[in-house]
Amino acid sequence: MAYLSQRLLPTASSYITKNRILWNSVPHLLFQDRQRDMSSQKHGLEIFRTAVNAVSPENMIKNNMSLMGDTLTVCEKRFHIHKNVYLVGFGKAVLGMAAAAEDILGPHLVSGVISVPYGIQEALQLAGKWEMLTAPHSKIQVIEGAKHNLPDEDSLRAANHIRLLAERLTADNLLVVLISGGGSALLPAPVPPITLEEKQKVTKLLASKGATIQELNTVRKTLSLLKGGGLAKLAYPAQVVSLVLSDVIGDSLDIIASGPTVASNHTVQDCLEILSKYNLTASMPESVNCVVSSQSQEPRSAADLSHVSNSVIGSNTIALNKGKQKAEDLGYNTMILSTSLCGEVSMVSKLYSLIILYACSSLNCHSCPTNISKKPKLKQEIQAIAAELTIPDLLIQEKWEVFDYLNSRKPVCLLTGGEPTVQLQGKGKGGRNQELALRVAVHLHRLSTDRELDLEHSILFLSAGTDGQDGPTEAAGAVSSLEMVCKAEAEGLLVESFLTNNDSYTFFSKFSNGQNLITTGLTGTNVMDIQAVLITPKVKKAQN
Repeated sequence: MAYLSQRLLPTASSYITKNRILWNSVPHLLFQDRQRDMSSQKHGLEIFRTAVNAVSPENMIKNNMSLMGDTLTVCEKRFHIHKNVYLVGFGKAVLGMAAAAEDILGPHLVSGVISVPYGIQEALQLAGKWEMLTAPHSKIQVIEGAKHNLPDEDSLRAANHIRLLAERLTADNLLVVLISGGGSALLPAPVPPITLEEKQKVTKLLASKGATIQELNTVRKTLSLLKGGGLAKLAYPAQVVSLVLSDVIGDSLDIIASGPTVASNHTVQDCLEILSKYNLTASMPESVNCVVSSQSQEPRSAADLSHVSNSVIGSNTIALNKGKQKAEDLGYNTMILSTSLCGEVSMVSKLYSLIILYACSSLNCHSCPTNISKKPKLKQEIQAIAAELTIPDLLIQEKWEVFDYLNSRKPVCLLTGGEPTVQLQGKGKGGRNQELALRVAVHLHRLSTDRELDLEHSILFLSAGTDGQDGPTEAAGAVSSLEMVCKAEAEGLLVESFLTNNDSYTFFSKFSNGQNLITTGLTGTNVMDIQAVLITPKVKKAQN
């Protein structure tokens, strides 16, 4: 079970707050080692900031939508428009996307409806993120709902408004659909006579039985008017262009917000098999049985949605590629290891620690030949965990060959992305990124000691959520290092006790006056998490 949180959208502000690392705030410290640590922290934050900015709502829309005269270009597709464009959207990032789209469409936009998280407009106003808000006299109706990231009457009202807009469209219209993470909870539209409460009951029953996210989505689509291609079908015969910000590993369009503009590969029979698998058929509300028994046995085919164009315009991969460019500009040998990091944090943290030690062994092998013999075993352990966690891009042989050519005198940056989970055992406060950073420090401390590796490089590990909120905390994530466990003990902080209680935020708040916490505020976007490992040569002391 992952950390539970109301993931309000964070901000990308660049300002200084007491005892927190912000975009451009790096305290001036006098000691050489601490200066080097802070330089790495500053570089890590610059890389993270660049990655997040690459997928900001404004940048994503402007990079993929332009208007010249009456010709609208969207992701290289051209549409002739003349005051015939409508817009709908749903998700945590669509408010900023909609504001940017309306600026471009101008008088050609007739009207629009977007469903966004409860409280987001006030939060953006307080953060001064006016560019992410619609204009005072906007043609787009903004409806807030899905409090605590759960479908509610407000999000149902928004979904009904979106449905009615789509149903009124003609062949002369163009519908722009904006989708981002959180869209599923913000677009609940049960097939009548199913009520919202009955659909939620089915979802909760399945979740309590241990159903996978894929199984949950299959059932949701079957019981929904708009999911699984339903929205696009209702909009026919209008042309539909869908712009998607992905918050899922692999960027599968049928998973993001349950695919309202994508053909579903599932049938009602699949739904029945899932309910039967978990012995829930008999406990279904009568309305659900009625809907399931009356639906077609055939899936909605791609041919039914030939009037639709879907494009992913923001993703973890796009963010990481921009982060890589920034790291290279800062002088790092940079490699993206994976865009699909997933799995329980305790295993993911061990994986990262082994990768870091492997990289350091490659860098140190010229001056410390004993490290060469340790590399094959480290590689085997890494690949075994990667296979168990199903992270295929970490198993590519060419990536590992690159390590053999690393220059030991040049800093190295390893980038990854994805979204691990945390198994809650305690009652502390934290999030997956903070716990990951803390566990990596613990594993590095243990492994480097147990294996007697002579490390001639400093290590910084950064993990943060691109939405700016890590669990129910004000932080986006945290940074850690090889020396952090020893330094924490010197401050009287026992790391293991914090981990046992899932209390990573409290640890980082106390450690070094909170200087290892990353606080960004609202970013207005969400493409999962980003991790950066920075490995820099230690400055050798001069001999007397």
